[in-house]
Amino acid sequence: MSDEKDKGKWAKKGPPPALPERRRRVVFDVGETDTRATPTRVKTGKNRTAQSARWLERQLNDPYVHKARADGWRARSAYKLIELDEKFNLIPNHGRVIDLGAAPGGWTQVVARRGAAALVGIDLLPMDPIEGATIIQGDFLAEGMEDHLIELLGGAPNLVMSDMAANTVGHKQTDHLRTAALSEAAAHFAMRVLAPGGAFVTKMFQGGTENDILTLLKQSFKDVRHAKPPSSRAESVELFMVATGFKG
Repeated sequence: MSDEKDKGKWAKKGPPPALPERRRRVVFDVGETDTRATPTRVKTGKNRTAQSARWLERQLNDPYVHKARADGWRARSAYKLIELDEKFNLIPNHGRVIDLGAAPGGWTQVVARRGAAALVGIDLLPMDPIEGATIIQGDFLAEGMEDHLIELLGGAPNLVMSDMAANTVGHKQTDHLRTAALSEAAAHFAMRVLAPGGAFVTKMFQGGTENDILTLLKQSFKDVRHAKPPSSRAESVELFMVATGFKG
């Protein structure tokens, strides 16, 4: 997808200045945010740690959490895929899609509602059914799983997506490396199964090794970008790597 096609999308103030190609990142124009509501504060208590209090406070004050409930999404992460799709046109019309690390199902829901011809979500964790999707509890790296997923889809996927992140331990570099390993595994999976012209999107944590995956993807895709959608929390180190035009 060329930069020329990006013009006019999310660009009320015009396109952002170009960054060096190796570290190019898409900037979204999201307009104004309503900050009038008084933040809810959560205190620590006998059965509540400071960490759990911070998490609960963040959830209670997050407009995307409330919006997700109102819109029927299982997780606020649904908006990240919606925003990425609006920018990059990732979800193929009547195409085939694999969602890696799908639980709790926000991304799978988005694709199902947008009318994929075939959709498979896979996760190590159990996941409630989603209409329009086949849900598998298992490891996408298990022997024979690639062929099984392609068989369920009825052919090679047009999009492989991953919102996977390793459980964090509070050490930034360790968390980065653990999630980078998942992203790299997802990238190699995508490059083995995608149909020519297909797309891949994966979560990354900033920390240094994201450029290694960027270089890897550039060998097999026509266009690779970094992007941080509006619904990604400002303080979060997450970003998404979007690769389009799989060369096959």
